[in-house]
Amino acid sequence: MNLAYIPSPSISEFSIGPLTIHFYALTMLAAIVVAVWIATVRWKKLGGISDQILDIALCAVPAGIIGARIYHIITTPERFFGPTGDWIDMFRIWNGGLGIWGAIVLGALAAWGWCRHRHYPMALLSDVIAPALLVAQAIGRLGNWFNQELYGAPTTLPWGLKLNITGTAIGSSELCYDGSSCPTGTLFQPTFLYEMIWNLIGAALILWIGRRASKALKAGSLFAIYVMWYTAGRTWIEMLRIDFAHEFLGVRINVWVSMVCFILGVFAFILIQRYGKSTALLSEKLRTITELESREQEGSTSTLSPKPSGTVEKRESFDADEFSHNSPDSDENDDARTGKESNEASSEKNKKA
Repeated sequence: MNLAYIPSPSISEFSIGPLTIHFYALTMLAAIVVAVWIATVRWKKLGGISDQILDIALCAVPAGIIGARIYHIITTPERFFGPTGDWIDMFRIWNGGLGIWGAIVLGALAAWGWCRHRHYPMALLSDVIAPALLVAQAIGRLGNWFNQELYGAPTTLPWGLKLNITGTAIGSSELCYDGSSCPTGTLFQPTFLYEMIWNLIGAALILWIGRRASKALKAGSLFAIYVMWYTAGRTWIEMLRIDFAHEFLGVRINVWVSMVCFILGVFAFILIQRYGKSTALLSEKLRTITELESREQEGSTSTLSPKPSGTVEKRESFDADEFSHNSPDSDENDDARTGKESNEASSEKNKKA
């Protein structure tokens, strides 16, 4: 009998009238909000404003969700197109199935496109969102806990996860993903908890490195560290899981992807130190762009706002006076007046002589 264990929620959804609210969706929303908040605070310290992050998020978040779902569909096609699959399930993301790799790739592409359009330093943005992504991923793992999904192999550890066999959670019908029967009360490795803790430690580590070595590291270095940290943890955590996954040479596909991404992160970190730009330089660029955007916005606002009638009349009067002084007719009159005065002066001199 297990005296110590981590309990699982008995529900994964609730209803408000005809509307069904899934805890998985709520954790995703909470993760997005927290990530945007962290990114905004860090971005403003480098010379940006909150509106810039919000604009980037409006592009990157939907693209990231789509990319995460596409990755899951590609890596588990039988769930949607197999003999017992249902293609409609592709759109039921509240049942789980979001691949972080697809989210990062498509979300990063969308963010890069917007940054290129607005001339924001992408390397600076990547460093800003590095800890925000880890915190968001940690919060998102709570959705797996509510769904009772993506847990590890059976264990006798005192922090093992105990599943509920009743309720609305999808894990109630999936006691052992590998097909074998598990005795009632079996505890499982809480891989969702391992990844939560790993990600939060990584976020704190990146923040610490950013403060201690900001002058030594080039812009983009913190994002490379994020890639290395997350993939290192994902490799060993993924190997604990027992949910169905395609394998290559006896190793789960996501483990291979994690190892490849870790190697790419190492190479990226080295190249950034050699060819990258300093954070201070890109921060100054961001401040300049922000100031130009502010002036542009103020200019458009002043153009659209109505002017007082007295001011308009005064300006029109000034323009008229300015035009009269600078007009060709005025110059000719001045020349004629000057010539007349010169002739009169010459005549006066002749008379005196």
